[in-house]
Formats: sequence, C-alpha cells, structure tokens
Amino acid sequence: MAGNLLVSDAEISGTDEWAVLAGGLVLEGSVFGQRLVTRGGFRVPGAQLLSGLFLQGARLGSTRGVALAAGSVAASCVECSQGFTAEGEIRLRSARIEGLLTFEDAYLNGHGTALDGVSMSVGDLDHRPAAPPSGLVDLRSAQATWFRDGERSWPEKVLLDGFTYGSIRSGGSSAAAGDGGTRPSHEVARRLDWVRRNPGYAPQPYEQLAAWYRKVGHDDDARRVLLAKQRHRRLTLSPPARVWGHLLDVTVGYGYRPWMAGVWLLALTLLGTLAFSTHTPSRVKEDEGSPFQPFIYTLDLLVPIGDLGQRSGWYWSDSGVQWLAYLLIAFGWVLTTAIVAGVTRALQKS
Repeated sequence: MAGNLLVSDAEISGTDEWAVLAGGLVLEGSVFGQRLVTRGGFRVPGAQLLSGLFLQGARLGSTRGVALAAGSVAASCVECSQGFTAEGEIRLRSARIEGLLTFEDAYLNGHGTALDGVSMSVGDLDHRPAAPPSGLVDLRSAQATWFRDGERSWPEKVLLDGFTYGSIRSGGSSAAAGDGGTRPSHEVARRLDWVRRNPGYAPQPYEQLAAWYRKVGHDDDARRVLLAKQRHRRLTLSPPARVWGHLLDVTVGYGYRPWMAGVWLLALTLLGTLAFSTHTPSRVKEDEGSPFQPFIYTLDLLVPIGDLGQRSGWYWSDSGVQWLAYLLIAFGWVLTTAIVAGVTRALQKS
C-alpha cells in the first residue's frame, strides 16, 4: 500500500478491546497518529511500516490491558514521545526497528507490564519517560545499537537477561557514551542499581555492562561491576560457599582487587613484628641458626612457600605468643589460597 495513513488529532472509540486494528498492514509511507486519542487498544502486529510509526502526544487507552500491540512489527522508526500516554501494556515483542524507538517524555501506565520488548531489535532506544513506568519493563534478549536512559527511566522491576547493547548514554550526556569524556562519579552505582532491578541472579546483565565499560576504556569500572556480580551470586550459594565467598571478598575482592592482599600482608606483618619484638624465643638447637629477627620471623610464618630460616630455628615457651605464631601461619595459608583462587576466577570469568 502506497502513501501515508493519517489519524492525527482524531478520537477513536472501539466497540470491544481495540480501537484501531491494522494487523499485517504493509505501508510504504508512515502512520501518523500525533495527538491521537483512543478508547481501546492500537493493534498493528506484524505490520510493515517502511517509513515509521509516529505517535507523539497520542493517548492510547485500553479496556483489557494492551494499549499498543505491535509485536513482530517492522518499521524504520517508532516515536512514542512528547507526552505520549499508554494506559495499558506496550507490546513490541520481536519487533524490528531499524532506527529510533523513543519514549522520551512519555507516560507508560501498564497493568503489570508496561513495556514488553522481548527479543526486539532496535537501532537506537531512547528510554527517558516523563515518569517511571508503572509496570515492569521486559527487555530479555532484546538488542540495541545504543540506548539512552535517565534518572526516571526504570520501574522497580526490569527484566534484563540477554539484553545486549553497543553503547549507553545517560540523559543528555555524551560522556557516558564512550566518547572519551569523563562520566559522573555516581554513574557506575546507578548502573549497578539498574542491573539489580532484574529479579533474582542473572550473570549476563553484569557481564554485558562490564564489557561495555571495557570497550570505552573504563577497566576499573568493569572490575567494579564484576565484583558486584560475584557478591550477588554469593547470595545464591550454600552457607559454606557463602563463607568462602566472604573470605575471597575481604581478602582479594574475588581477584578484582588484588591490592587488598598487600594491605592484609602489611597489617599482619606489622602485628607480628611488634608482638614478637617484645618477647624472647628459644633456639631449637643451641648455637645454630641465624639471630632472631622479628620482622623476618613474621614473614617466614606468613609466606607458606620457602623457608627464611627463622620459623624452624626458634620456638616459644610462652603459649600466648606461640598461638599467635600458629594464627599467622593459618592466615598465611588462607591469604595465599584466596589470592590464587580469586585471581584464577577473575582470569577465567572476566
């Protein structure tokens, strides 16, 4: 069908669930529905709209829960912006939109689900509604070349497992899009809050976000995201595994913060050196071995690999000091094991 379909500034009342039915429509032009008001849903599943669907300022009402049914639609662009209001669900499941899909300054008042975008493919997704959607947003297995959101973009529940994107933009800032600019200091925290809105634990949203941070050269932020992923995963483990996870976290940050091992080593070395310097040990064999050196002795206890000649050459008659030596040996093994396990995990899963 050639030409355009014009329903702008119209009011259409449906007799049943739908006010507009155009499923399977093939149109070389555009559908213009600016400021359209419907009492019933707008139904165009499977339509091919070669020049786009324009619903700026439209108000789509639904009597049975679906305001816009556009599953499997193929369009050059879909514009639901400038005060666009949907009183019901927007269904874009498996839609193919080559260019822009925008909800800028829109109101998405779904009943249970506000936006169903499962498996849709979009060139550019602008999800900056005027207020957070009143229902969940489902983006599972959706694809976008880039997407833009803002502080009010997301409801409490967002399904993100399988959602992939090439770039992110926040509000009107291009710095977050990876153009070499400096992102706001709170940006990573806001992104992690967004990922955690996905119910339960799903690794893919964390890995996708970390991959994007690496792509734009923010490796520290990528490691922060992957650390958050491990902490979220820990909640799903058995009690013994959670204990081990906490240990990996506080010692080496699951391998994403290896410098923490140096902090622990320094603190324990200072503790042992100070404690052992106030006491006098006994030689294992008289007149053999090097003189007692508290600092070297502490390192010999903490480092399980190798022998500096102090641990095997001296012993303590004071049971309290001897127990401290045992504890440092145990901490040394735990710290070494945590470093190896954490770094190995980071290399395998990062």
